[in-house]
Amino acid sequence: MKVLIVTYYWPPSGGSGVQRWLKFVKYLQDFGIEPIVYTVANPKYPILDASLENEIPNNVIVLKQPIWEPNNLLSLFKKKKTQQSAGFLNPNPTFFGKLVQYIRANYFIPDARKFWVKPSVKYLKKYLQEHKIDAIITSGPPHSLHLIGLELKKELDIKWISDFRDPWTEIDYFEQLPLTRKSIQIHQKLEKEVVGKSDAVLVIGKTMKENFNQFSNNIHVLTNGFDDDIIFDESELDKKFTITHVGLMNADRNPISLWKAISEICKENIDFAKEYQIQFVGKIALEVLDSLEKHQIKNVVDVGYVSHQEVITYQQKAQVLFLPVNNVKSAKGIITGKIFEYLQAKRPILAIGPINGDLAEIIKETNSGIVVDFEDVENLKKEILTMYNSFKSGVLKSNSKNIEQYHRRNLTEKLADIIKETVS
Repeated sequence: MKVLIVTYYWPPSGGSGVQRWLKFVKYLQDFGIEPIVYTVANPKYPILDASLENEIPNNVIVLKQPIWEPNNLLSLFKKKKTQQSAGFLNPNPTFFGKLVQYIRANYFIPDARKFWVKPSVKYLKKYLQEHKIDAIITSGPPHSLHLIGLELKKELDIKWISDFRDPWTEIDYFEQLPLTRKSIQIHQKLEKEVVGKSDAVLVIGKTMKENFNQFSNNIHVLTNGFDDDIIFDESELDKKFTITHVGLMNADRNPISLWKAISEICKENIDFAKEYQIQFVGKIALEVLDSLEKHQIKNVVDVGYVSHQEVITYQQKAQVLFLPVNNVKSAKGIITGKIFEYLQAKRPILAIGPINGDLAEIIKETNSGIVVDFEDVENLKKEILTMYNSFKSGVLKSNSKNIEQYHRRNLTEKLADIIKETVS
C-alpha cells in the first residue's frame, strides 16, 4: 500500500512541526505501508536542524516543488535589527506591523502558503494519474495544505486523510488575528468543508475531536509521541535545582504565576534562592524576559536553540521539566508536543494550565508530574517546595507509567490501521 504525504515542514526544518510526520515516515514501512513525501523545494524555515535528515529512510521518495511566499516580500520592509517577539504574532506591533498583520490575516486565507495550492494540485494530479497511490494525507498547519487534498479529492476521488497537528479556528492565536467578520466566516466554511469531506481526520487530542465531531463521524485521536529510548546515568543530573523549559516560550505562554511563586520562595528560603536555576532551551519572547526582570528572577540560563539530540540531553539532565500551556480561550485542548519527550526523559513534570484539560489528563494517566491552574500561586509554591525538598534529599524522580503507548512506533501502528481501514 502506498500513501502520499503532503507536508510543509520536513528536514532540514527544525522545531516541533517537523517531528510528527518525520517519525511516521520512519516507521510506516514496518507496517506494510510505503510513504511518499511531497514538500517544498525552496523553504525558508525559521529554525533549521540538519541532523533530522539522518532519520529519513534511504528508500523514501521525496517529491519537491517550489513555493512562492508573500512573507518573503513583506519581510523586506521589516527592520532587520529589530528583535521580534517569539511566536506567531508580535503583541506590540508598529503601525506598519499592524498593517502587515491585517493583510496577512484577511488576504491570505487560510494562510500565506495558499499560493502553493494550485501548482501543487496541478503537479500532484499528474503524479497520481501516473503512479498508483492508495491515499493522500495532508498535514496542517499550514492549513492551506488541506486545500490541496480537498481539490485532489474532488478531481480524482482519491482516499484522503487530513491531519491536524494544531486546531484551525480553535488555535490559540486565532482570536488575536485582526480578522474581519467575512474572513472569519471563510475560515469556518473552509474548516467545515475540509473536515467534512475528508475520508478520515486525525487530531492530537480529545478536545479537538469533540470540536470536529459536528462535521464528521470519522475523527481519530492520534497524539504526538517520543522516539527511541535513551539510557541515562542519573549521576549526570544537574547539580542545581534546575527547572527547565524546552521549546518556544512566547508571550501567551509566559508563566507569571511561576515567577511570582519563585520570587516569594526566594524571600522565604535562603537555600532555595541559592540553588534554584531557571533554564530555557529555545527562543524566549521579550515579554518573558521583561517578566523575569520585574520579578527579580536572577538564576536564569538561556541555552538558545539547539539540535534535537541536544534537547534530549538537556531534558534528561533536568531536575524538573517545566510545561506551561498558553493562557488562552482554547487552553483546555492544547497538548504541546514536548510533553511526550518529557515523558521519555522520565523527570518530574511541573505544568501550568487547565487542571481539567487534555494535557492534565495525560500527566495524570502517566503519573508523570503535577498540573497547577494558571493563577494558583499558593499551590504552585507548595509543589515547587515539595520537589525542592526531594531534590535536597536526593530522591527527586519520576514514577511515570503507561508511557509506551506514546512511543512513535506504537503510534505509527495505529496510523497504519487507520490508513488500511480508510482505503479498504
